[in-house]
Amino acid sequence: MNKSNQINTDRKSIRLKGYDYSQAGAYFVTLCAYQLKRLFGEIINGKMKLNTIGVIAHQEWFRTGKIRTDVQLFNDEFVIMPNHIHGIIWIIDERATQRVAPTKHSHGPQPGSLGAIIGQYKSITTKHVNKIQNITKGSVWQRNYYDHIIRSDKELESIRQYIQTNPQNWKKDQDIPIHLIDLS
Repeated sequence: MNKSNQINTDRKSIRLKGYDYSQAGAYFVTLCAYQLKRLFGEIINGKMKLNTIGVIAHQEWFRTGKIRTDVQLFNDEFVIMPNHIHGIIWIIDERATQRVAPTKHSHGPQPGSLGAIIGQYKSITTKHVNKIQNITKGSVWQRNYYDHIIRSDKELESIRQYIQTNPQNWKKDQDIPIHLIDLS
């Protein structure tokens, strides 16, 4: 088998090593569209105009907060851009009392973790998009996602501001969906 046909099973995680991503807290996430394609709509006069795929991505994001009692999502902490989304996911304390003893998982993220929440969101969004496009294996999302564990009120406010102003900044950063946010 040549190298281009091999599956890379030793991918390095971009998650914080040793951190329990199922614990209560606020997590800033960025999910990118497959190959950074502009799938979700367009920016017009500094505002995002969602297309059908963007509407699905928006609806499923907030549906996640309704069907998962351990997750809270807020409108001012989420934005869909033409080729990516930014949002803050709050895993709330209620889950801590429901946590069961950890078990070894050979594949995939720990149930109830940030990775599981993101994976389920990506999966259901892709399923709905493929259905409306009448295809079976279309890709909507890049394979991974970016995250930042929010550790202070100052970070939270900086990230909220970044999310809320992202559409106005589209012209200068349209192909680079994640930037360093000054959290100092």
